Amino acid sequence: MIKLCVSGSKGKMGSRISELAKEDKRFELASQFDEGEDPKGLLESCDCLVEFTSPEATVAHAQLCAKLGRPVVIGTTGLSDEQKKAIEEAAKSVPVVMSPNMSVGVNLLFKMVADAAKTLGKDYSVDMVEAHHINKKDSPSGTAKELERLIKKSKPHTEVHIDSIREGEIVGEHTVTFDSDVDMIEITHSAKTRDIFAQGALEAAHWLVGKKPGLYTMRDVLGL
Repeated sequence: MIKLCVSGSKGKMGSRISELAKEDKRFELASQFDEGEDPKGLLESCDCLVEFTSPEATVAHAQLCAKLGRPVVIGTTGLSDEQKKAIEEAAKSVPVVMSPNMSVGVNLLFKMVADAAKTLGKDYSVDMVEAHHINKKDSPSGTAKELERLIKKSKPHTEVHIDSIREGEIVGEHTVTFDSDVDMIEITHSAKTRDIFAQGALEAAHWLVGKKPGLYTMRDVLGL
């Protein structure tokens, strides 16, 4: 049984991860903490940290995990390039799963969009619409940025237009459209509940414990 520590325990994601971990026989919810609490002692007594907080806190917690030798699953979005480099440095000491989206379905979306971009020719324009709840701070979303990166990897000179919508209680919706003079292809994922992200984070934690130090993604976890 994996002893799990959850950060951001008072947040929407952290609280759901904690609740689902309690129901999952693979885990013992050993500890949880929120902003303003010292996590050092809690991390020392756990097997893995699941991290959904602010970018600044995430870097600090990843660095602490590196010192203590604890694996960490990171679902925080809005990380700067400098912050990502700091996490990459921590991953030299401990295994880290970092993904802009922990959902199994969204990671399948990543693969489908990457395959479409690779297969479709230069005659296709690419547009994207992403929608989230009114309180989401980063825009475009981390998922949208990753989709754009995957598209440009195969179509480097393609301009990807992204429309970001922030309204109501939308959990997360992403639609990528490939359009040409002869046809149009739309690939969509719509999250109905935050549980899909929490469940994915738990799958990542279960997979990560025992792995060698390194920076992994959900595609590694899922074998995609």
